Formats: sequence, structure tokens, C-alpha cells
Amino acid sequence: MPLDPFLAAKTHLLDGVTWETAWQNPDHTARLTEFFADPDGPGMPDVAIEDRVIPGPHGDISLRVYRPRGEARRALVWVHGGGFTGGELDMPEAHRVSAELAFRADALVVSVGYRLATEAIRYPVPVDDVHAAWLWLAEGEGASLLPPGIVALGGASAGAALALAAAIRLRDQGRRGPDRLLLAYPFVHFPVPALEGEAAAEMLGLSSVLRHPASDIEQMVHNYVGRLSVLPPLAFPGAADLAGLAPTAIAVSEYDDLRPSGDLLAKQLEESGVPVRRYLAPGMLHGHLNRAPSLAEVGRTLGFFASALVGW
Repeated sequence: MPLDPFLAAKTHLLDGVTWETAWQNPDHTARLTEFFADPDGPGMPDVAIEDRVIPGPHGDISLRVYRPRGEARRALVWVHGGGFTGGELDMPEAHRVSAELAFRADALVVSVGYRLATEAIRYPVPVDDVHAAWLWLAEGEGASLLPPGIVALGGASAGAALALAAAIRLRDQGRRGPDRLLLAYPFVHFPVPALEGEAAAEMLGLSSVLRHPASDIEQMVHNYVGRLSVLPPLAFPGAADLAGLAPTAIAVSEYDDLRPSGDLLAKQLEESGVPVRRYLAPGMLHGHLNRAPSLAEVGRTLGFFASALVGW
């Protein structure tokens, strides 16, 4: 389908706007804010929220724990995106998604505030933080919180790469790994295959702030790993051995330069014998879980992941 009508009606707001001018020009800042405003809808789900700090191999790690008001029947460790260099526990892709999945799936959700990549922090530090958060819940102090049902691991965009890398590491260590993987628009390959067909044509006219051109992807990779060549397989785990992983639910955004990474990952997992469920969010841009579920397709993507948590 074409770009979602609600979004398409607002793309004119981004004419001439770049991320650089949005920082410098108040009018551009206001127009960017208006573009990302969502339709009115219900507030946050009614769940219990608690901040925690746990020890990790590189220092303390911030976690935020979400619990349904009733009995939790399953659990999820969730990892936000942000190109490895951005994002935090308050962003919608962390906070809102965690609360929604806790509510919709009767799940205990642990959102991970992993260390972001800088000149001093590179791969594998963010993976180490996600790995440590998983072990805290699955084997450590947090195990007292575990409900009796499945325990899943998931994330969005760069967070999906961190979640997938942690799952592969757990498999290779012979430790308890996730019973499900939930991956939203995963960024798990470099180079990223090219977007083709009608989606590629539709995106040609979009503002640069809605795109991920090759130069931006290269910058994200360099910031994360420190180089563009001879990358460790777990940095972008589409290059790793995927056999033996848990059943995986993958949601991709239709209009997304990174969508081919999610599409390819689904094929690789299936080839490796891993059960896969796919969901294409029609008319959506990359990072659509940073928007509110009052935008219908965001709600449907959350429903897809909640369903994968509840059953298979």
C-alpha cells in the first residue's frame, strides 16, 4: 500500500528539514515535532513500573521492569533501538512498547538501558550489557521474578541486533536461552541489501530524515564497531550461524531502507531450521514502534508481538 495516509498528509512538514537544521532552526524543530505527533488515543497501559540497577561486566546497568496488574504468565527482555549510539529507557520504543506488551501479553517485561556506542565504547560492550541483563533474569537475582511460562528476548532495529547476538552467545555457551525471539525491523547485516520495487520508488521522494542512506548506515557501523571491514559475526549477527535458535517473530516496516535486512534474516532463519513468523507493517516507516498505538498499524505490530509471546 502507499505510505500510511496519516503520515503522507504530514510529509510536507519536512520539506527542507534535515537533522542538522532541526537542531539549529526553531521552525524546523517545530515542524519535525509536528510530523512525529500521533493521533489522540488512550494513555499508557495500567502496569506497574519499577527502575532497577544491576551489576554488569562494564559497570552498572539500568533496567526498567514492567508488570501487569494481574499475574504475569510469561517474561520478555526488551532492547530498544537507536543506531547503537542513541536511545534510552524513556523513548517510546522502550517505555511504551514494554508497557504495551506487559499489558497485552500478561508479561513481565525487562527493558535494558545498555551502554551506547561512543569513541570509548564499542562492540561488544552493548551486547555484554544485554547478555548480563538476560542472565540476571534467567539465572541471577531476577529469577525470583520469573513467571512459569516462556521467557523471550527481543528488540528493535539496532536493539534487535543486540538481542539476536545475545541469543547466539547463550546458545554457544550452553546456557539457558530465550524460548522466543521478537525482532522489530532488525538491523543485522552490513552491508544492508538494497531495497527494491515499489517500496524503493515510493521512498525516493521522502525527506532525508525518514531515510537511512548508505552513508548513514556506514557511520552507524563505524561508531559501533570502530571499522567497516572484518566485522565480528556477532556485531551484525545476520552473518552468524543461526541454527538452533528459538522460534522468531520478525516485523518489518514497509517503507524502510533497512527492511531488506529483516527480510533476509527471515530467509536465513528458515534455511537454518528456525520457525519464523513474519509481519509486514504496511505503509510504515522505520522505527514505527516509536509512535503511539493510536496509529492503527503500530497497534497491529504490538498485537503481532503479543500474540507471539502468548503462543506459537
